[in-house]
Amino acid sequence: MSAPGGPGGPGTAPRRTGPPRITLRSDLRASLYDGLVALAITAVVFVVIYLRIRAKTSSTLTVMPFMADAGAFWLYFVSQAFGWSALLWAWGTVVLGLLMSGPRPRWLPLTRPRLERLHRTTSLNTIALIAAHALFFAAELIRHDTDSWYGRTWTAFVETFVPGGYDSGTGAVAIPVGQAALYLAIPLGLLFYVRHRVGPKTWRVLHRCILVIYVLSVWHTLLYGTNVWYDGWFRTTVWLLQLPIAVLFLIRMLSPARRSERLAAARAAGSRTVWALRLTVRIAAVAVLGVLLAVLITGRDGGRAEPPADTTSSHTDHD
Repeated sequence: MSAPGGPGGPGTAPRRTGPPRITLRSDLRASLYDGLVALAITAVVFVVIYLRIRAKTSSTLTVMPFMADAGAFWLYFVSQAFGWSALLWAWGTVVLGLLMSGPRPRWLPLTRPRLERLHRTTSLNTIALIAAHALFFAAELIRHDTDSWYGRTWTAFVETFVPGGYDSGTGAVAIPVGQAALYLAIPLGLLFYVRHRVGPKTWRVLHRCILVIYVLSVWHTLLYGTNVWYDGWFRTTVWLLQLPIAVLFLIRMLSPARRSERLAAARAAGSRTVWALRLTVRIAAVAVLGVLLAVLITGRDGGRAEPPADTTSSHTDHD
């Protein structure tokens, strides 16, 4: 017989059964390895960008020739590197989310709990990478401003983090688009950990807006990424990477994991509005896939035509 307070006694707390409780702290610990991989990839991207600037083979120099001094603008290139790794991690997060919410592929070696945890850790690291991208951009602005330290810090803060604060050229549109991605990513990425307070249905509706964050991130990149400013294979590759997401999104729409989200379920429930909305989303998914295929086939993706290397007069000297 167990003694009072001993194992099995009245003073013993009941043992927890089932999977461990998911918390932000546990996911932050789990995201450490994923974050180290992200930092390593960011470092590799930075080295590639830096060496291309030094070799004068980067299209960034066509846009901003004054950046040929790689050492003077290294903070900007660090910001670019974090931007590319953030986009890559956002891509992975969206792919993992679509794999979970649609029919599970048989070839996928990951179990569902492992897939869910990886989805959460990549989401947390995406937020960190986007924030680092913005902070290094602000640091570059501070470094090259000639105002007092508090004046240039305030100016950099406004231009980097306040919508409408950056009003120069393409950045007048591209910067607010990137800011929207950051300001949506933080609450929507962390909402999972308080989903019991907002309710599962509300959380699922808001969580689907993660796809909007990704679209904004790609839009920001294509608008403002000097590496993909002009037409070329690199810009086309960015478009090409959207094909898997478009296909997975279409599969998820046609065969969602939840039976209640299927088109037939809305018809059976007699809700014409919900049925029409779901049908519209599915048609839009097909249209997006068609647009991506058309872009890749035609090569017309909204990029600028790169100016010739020699822009001097072509007239022959007759002296």
